[in-house]
Amino acid sequence: MDIVVFGSHVLFLQDGKLTTLEISDEHAKVAEKNIMEANLQNKVEIIIGKALDTLPILKESKPLFDFIFIDADKPNNPHYLNWALKLASPGALIIVDNVVRNGEVIYETSRDESVNGVRQLMDLLATDPRIDSTAIQTVGLKGYDGFVLCVVK
Repeated sequence: MDIVVFGSHVLFLQDGKLTTLEISDEHAKVAEKNIMEANLQNKVEIIIGKALDTLPILKESKPLFDFIFIDADKPNNPHYLNWALKLASPGALIIVDNVVRNGEVIYETSRDESVNGVRQLMDLLATDPRIDSTAIQTVGLKGYDGFVLCVVK
C-alpha cells in the first residue's frame, strides 16, 4: 500500500510506504521525530516544500497511491483534490480533514478563505464522476468539525 499525506500526520504501516508532504523544515523535523520514534524511517519519505509545487514531481516519480490524506491549507483543497485524483489508484481512499469548520461552510456569503476552499471542494465532490464521497461531522476539543471520506472509482 502506498500512501501520501498532505500535512503533518504519520500513520503506522505494516506494508507499503508513506510519503508526507511538509511545507517547512520545521514541520518536517516534527514528522521525522515521529517517524524515528515509530521506527518507520525505512518506510517513510518526507518531501519539503509547498504541496502544489511538489505534487508534479511526486506524480512523475511515484506509483499511484492507495490512500491519500489531505490536511493542509484549506483554501487549496480543490487543487489538492484534483491532484489526489491524478495520484490515486482505482479504489483508493481519500480523506480530507477539517471540512465542517464549526458549521461555517453553510454560509454562502462567508469571506473566510478556508471556508470557501472547503465549499469549492464540496462542489467538486458533488459533480466529479470519478469519486464517491460523504462528509462526517465530528465534535470534540476543536468544536464542530469533520472530514470527507472518498472512494476513487
